[in-house]
Amino acid sequence: MNNKPADLPRAGGNVLLFVRNFFRHPRMLGSIVPSSRFLIKQLLEPINFGRARVIVEYGPGVGVITAELLRRMRPDGVLIAIEMNPDFVSYLRSVFSDKRLQVIEGSAESVDEILRRFGYQRADYIISGIPFSTIPAPLRERILKKTHDMLEPGGAFLVYQFSTRVLRDLKRTFGYVARRFEPLNVLPAHLFICQPAIA
Repeated sequence: MNNKPADLPRAGGNVLLFVRNFFRHPRMLGSIVPSSRFLIKQLLEPINFGRARVIVEYGPGVGVITAELLRRMRPDGVLIAIEMNPDFVSYLRSVFSDKRLQVIEGSAESVDEILRRFGYQRADYIISGIPFSTIPAPLRERILKKTHDMLEPGGAFLVYQFSTRVLRDLKRTFGYVARRFEPLNVLPAHLFICQPAIA
């Protein structure tokens, strides 16, 4: 699209940053290394990039999924990346210059307020790798409920986790949950495609 090569982070300093932050905040990251290309390919497969105008990413980390989203997105699309770790926020803002990307320091719990800040009521797709199993249950439920409410009709919540513990909560919140598995990742990952029930 309109990405410059510099907008695509590669292995190196970003991996060291990720590893360093894993040891500082293991419950926030869930994995010691960024997602593999195999996981990214399978995670993004359900997205209709020709239709998607607004995509939200929870916990982009060092931006390996962010970069692939920007590579595939429409020229007039927007990607809102919500990240709590200030080191990652600074890194993402320094390495990406794509005008379609907005990096926000904050919590996924505020997705509704963040979308409204940019003039959007809902998102076509929301992607998350935040480790839901380590988040306190009341906060986890609030994030999932708001995510459900912020999806456009026909949209989806695409989740990857390193355990299946969140599956019960996903099924309770969303009307449809499909499961996939990606063994070629450190750690092997469970993927969930969640869509609200159609009234």
